[in-house]
Amino acid sequence: MCLWFGFRCSSRMAWCVVLCAIAGLLPSCASDGNFCLFGYTTKPNYDTSIHTVRVPIFKNVTFYRGLEFELTQAIVREIEAKTPYKVVGEGCAADTELSGTIVNVTKTILNRNQLNEVREAETLLGAEIACRDRCSGQMLSPSITGRDAPPPIPPDLPPGAPLPKPPVTLVTSL
Repeated sequence: MCLWFGFRCSSRMAWCVVLCAIAGLLPSCASDGNFCLFGYTTKPNYDTSIHTVRVPIFKNVTFYRGLEFELTQAIVREIEAKTPYKVVGEGCAADTELSGTIVNVTKTILNRNQLNEVREAETLLGAEIACRDRCSGQMLSPSITGRDAPPPIPPDLPPGAPLPKPPVTLVTSL
């Protein structure tokens, strides 16, 4: 006789429960060594093959100057604070490159006081961001589909080279 969770049971019953528990948990072991049970997993949220990221200064096509430096600094700070990746500088070798362009900035006043001073405002920033593997040149970020999608990046484009401009079509008749 044995005591198990305060209940009296035979050793045969205890072994049966242990074997059933092991048989139930074995299918949850994945081939990569991570544990997965009922949709929960011990697999990391980040790609474990990436260790370093290079973040060049974002391009800015808006009339708000200096915004690209603040955005790049904020992105670098967030990457180092919330991911296991290390951000490296221009001359260092990196596994990936996160580049982008600020395409739209909108400031809207939501609320004013009696003296017509801004009490509450909203700033919206739109950016096109691309994450690329520097070793293979493959794009790691999902592509944008639809009419406003940028042209695909050629695979033979060397790192740091400017992206090709999309063809411009003009409407000559209505």
